[in-house]
Formats: sequence, C-alpha cells, structure tokens
Amino acid sequence: MADSKVYLTSEGYLEIEEELDNLKNVRRPEVIKALKDARALGDLSENADYDAARAEQAQIEGRILELEKILENAEIIENNNSGKVNLGSTVVIRYEDDDEDEEYRIVGSKEADPSDNKISNESPIAKAIMGAKAGDRCEVESPNGKYNVKVIEVR
Repeated sequence: MADSKVYLTSEGYLEIEEELDNLKNVRRPEVIKALKDARALGDLSENADYDAARAEQAQIEGRILELEKILENAEIIENNNSGKVNLGSTVVIRYEDDDEDEEYRIVGSKEADPSDNKISNESPIAKAIMGAKAGDRCEVESPNGKYNVKVIEVR
C-alpha cells in the first residue's frame, strides 16, 4: 500500500521536527531512566511505577513512529500568491447570513488547528472556497446544511 502525501506548511514541518526532536532527545531518555529506577525497586509484577513507565514508553515510541512517517511523506506547501485560494493561503471570508468576517489559513489535515484559525483543506469551508478569489461567493455544504460565504481577501 502506497503512503499518501501529507501536506504541511514549512512552519508545520518545523513544528513536527521540533516535537520529534523533543521526544527522541528529552522524553525518551527520561522514560528510560524512569524504567531503570523502577526496575531497581525489585518485583516488577506489582510495580506501578514500572507499569506506568512502560505505558509512557509505548506512547512515546508510537508517536515517534507516527511523526517520522508524516515527515517521510510530507509535501511542503507554499502560498503561491496567485490571488486564488489554495493550500497555504490566508483568506478572509464573510458569512453572508450574519456579516461576520473570519480569517483562516488553509493547511493540510495534519496541521489543522481550528482554535488557531488553521483549517484543513479537507474541511467544508476550504473545499468550497478552493480556487476562489476576492469577491467570489461560494456555497458551503456542511453537515449542518448549506450556507454562503464571500471571499473578502486572499493572501
């Protein structure tokens, strides 16, 4: 089975590299030390510290593998400033029903963070506005029904 591309901005790629570095060079050695300390306590069959350290080690190793796979399949997206909405674009849209403006950055799904206004290119809003330019009206099909937005600005 071929691995699919993972779309990341250069900032998102660096964030994943930093997390991976932290896991490998800080967290992993901490857990290894905790395992050694727990083993020194003796009987491992009823050693809660040992069990907790093993569980944390499994979590860390799993995350390391996940991050390595993401970086291996990453395709860096750069905003081409074409004036059209695409991966990497920052866009201001207006919800037509309530005249509310929102600014979003269109990123790949692994980098999406709605609380930081980074939305996935797979989200209903991003799908609806992909390829649009300032002034275009777009219909968004969401699980809660359809609504219209107007693209105000594309950077």
